[in-house]
Amino acid sequence: MRARPTSRQLVRFAVIGAASAAAYLLLYLLLRSFTGAQVANVVALVTTQVANTAVNRRLTFGLRGSKGALGHQLGGLAAFAFGLGLSAGALWLLHRMDPGAGRVAEVAVLVVAQGIATVVRFLTLHAMMARREPGAAPA
Repeated sequence: MRARPTSRQLVRFAVIGAASAAAYLLLYLLLRSFTGAQVANVVALVTTQVANTAVNRRLTFGLRGSKGALGHQLGGLAAFAFGLGLSAGALWLLHRMDPGAGRVAEVAVLVVAQGIATVVRFLTLHAMMARREPGAAPA
């Protein structure tokens, strides 16, 4: 049985997530000034999510070294794919409903999409990285 999330993990994940989200939005806005919304979204997400998984692995879940790192990054990739699908779909829907939508509307839908994706990301990473409770049988 896996350990339940601790308040310490949630706080660390939230702080790392806030920094990651700020970097993502800043990068998105910079890229968006010379490329399309979908390209800016993909590049900004790829850039920030690999680092996010590595930092959460170490600071949120206390894992060091390379043992399990590839699997953790693959789990992070699955969470990334979910977030990418959600944010790409949100941008597509926004531009389908309002072809002239501006940056403020784009950022608004991305914030909502990434908020949902963050919850899924935490649950995914926690399920993979949380240490077992002492005396618990292997899963």
